[in-house]
Amino acid sequence: MLKFTGVLKKMLTEYNNPIDYYLEMENGFIHLNDLLDKELSINFKKYECLNCKSEEPIFRQGFCKACFFEMPQAGEWIMKPELSTAHLGIKDRDLAYEERVQLQPHIVYLSLSSEVKVGVTRKTQVPERWIDQGAVKAIEIVEVPNRYLAGITEVALKDFYADKTNWQKMLKNEIPKVDLIAEKEKLKSLLPTAVQDYFLENGTKDYTINFPVLKYPLKLSSLNLTKTPNFNGKLIGIKGQYLMFEDNTVFNVRNYEGFVVDIIV
Repeated sequence: MLKFTGVLKKMLTEYNNPIDYYLEMENGFIHLNDLLDKELSINFKKYECLNCKSEEPIFRQGFCKACFFEMPQAGEWIMKPELSTAHLGIKDRDLAYEERVQLQPHIVYLSLSSEVKVGVTRKTQVPERWIDQGAVKAIEIVEVPNRYLAGITEVALKDFYADKTNWQKMLKNEIPKVDLIAEKEKLKSLLPTAVQDYFLENGTKDYTINFPVLKYPLKLSSLNLTKTPNFNGKLIGIKGQYLMFEDNTVFNVRNYEGFVVDIIV
């Protein structure tokens, strides 16, 4: 029996076939693929804010309430890139941080995780962003020099494509067959004028992503660590940022960033 203790953060991934998943703990990394078809326990111990390390309850994104409303990593432009202002030299919370993140190449993409979804990511996050959302396929549409241009592109395409993943369909693997290359060609005329020249005409390729799943669940029950602080189950799959168990329990690791747990294998 092995016990790993640490504060939960999103699972680390490597783009292999299938995807390799790792969880960073205090006493080492857990290669989660090795735990498939094995029993494991998750035991909640306390909170630890990813920024200030306090034991205040986690509010959102791994931060306590005070840090969530102060840290630039939790600014509204993170979720709504069209609100980015660093390209204008305008500060939200920390201009140096915002310039570093916002003023770099961004990709607007279509992905297939439940239905066709439009999204934005930094170029350095390809294909990690698609893995994290449980996409089985993805294709790049435009590459722009800052987050604002990516944001207004996403807004323009939201009228035609979903911008959020249906996590239940994603975990049940209820995914339609769609030709993303054909979809990309159809949407060029929908792009904002300021973005037309950034359309990726050549080298179009759709990424295929395979996840380490032994069996997809027919029903879903989400594990809530505050209500069920001690859980035990057999791991049968990993997809997106979810662990999937034989009893149809699913655990969204990213939702519990900042929770200190023991994982016993």
